[in-house]
Amino acid sequence: MSDPEEKSPFTEHLGELRDRLIHSFIAVGLGFVAAYFFKEQLFEILTAPLVTAMAKNGNAKLIYTGLPEAFFIYLKVSLLAGITLATPVLFYEFWMFVSPGLYREEKKYILPIIILSLIFFIAGAAFGYFIVFPYGFQFFLGFTTETIQAMPSMKEYLSFASKMLLAFGFVFELPLVLTFLSRMGLVTPAFLKKNRKYALLLFFVVAAILTPPDVMSQIMMAMPLILLYEIGILGTKIFGKNSKSDGENDDEGVHGN
Repeated sequence: MSDPEEKSPFTEHLGELRDRLIHSFIAVGLGFVAAYFFKEQLFEILTAPLVTAMAKNGNAKLIYTGLPEAFFIYLKVSLLAGITLATPVLFYEFWMFVSPGLYREEKKYILPIIILSLIFFIAGAAFGYFIVFPYGFQFFLGFTTETIQAMPSMKEYLSFASKMLLAFGFVFELPLVLTFLSRMGLVTPAFLKKNRKYALLLFFVVAAILTPPDVMSQIMMAMPLILLYEIGILGTKIFGKNSKSDGENDDEGVHGN
C-alpha cells in the first residue's frame, strides 16, 4: 500500500504551479509599485514615437476624453512597466516549472534559456518600439489633411502600444520555442524545413491577428517571424535532441511512405 501522506504527482504539480504563480504576482506587484513613482516619465517614453511623428504635422498632444481616464492610464502604464521589470522572474518561474520534465543533462541549459528568453523578449519589444512604431505612425498620420486632424487619446494609444510591444516581445521567442521542442524530441530540423511553407502562411495569419488591420504592420511583424523561424531551424540543428539522426530518420520515413 502507498503512503497516504505521500502526495500524488498531480497534486505536487498543482502546488508548485501555485507557488510559481504567487512568486510571479509578487514580482509584478513590486515592479508596479516601483514604476508608479515614475509614471509620467514612463508614459512620455512610451508615447515618444507617436509624439515625434505627430510633431511633423504641427500637433504633438494626446487627449483624454473622460475625467478619470488619465489616472487609470497611469495605473496601467505602471502595471505594464511592472510586468516588464518582472520578466526575469517570470521567465525564471516558467522554466523552473518546466524543468522537472527535462533530463538531468538538459537542466544545465535552464539558466542560459532564461537569459536568452529575456534577451529575445527585449529585442522583440525594442524592434516594435524603434522600428515598427515610427514607420507605422508615419503611415497612419499620412492621412492628415487641412480638414482632417489626428487626435489620438491616451487610452487608445496605451491599448495599441501595449498589445504591439507584448506581441513583438513574445513572437521573438520563436527560436527558443522551436529549440526547446526539438530538445523534447517533438520536432526535427527536417520537419521544420518540410513544413516551412505552412509556417510562412501561419506567420501572416498571426501578424494579421496581432497587428492593426493594415498591410504594412502585418508585413513588419511577419518578416521578422520568417527570419526567426530560420534561426529556430539552426537552433534545432545545433541543440536539438539527436538532430542528425532524427533528420535522417525523418527523411527515411518520408521515402518509406
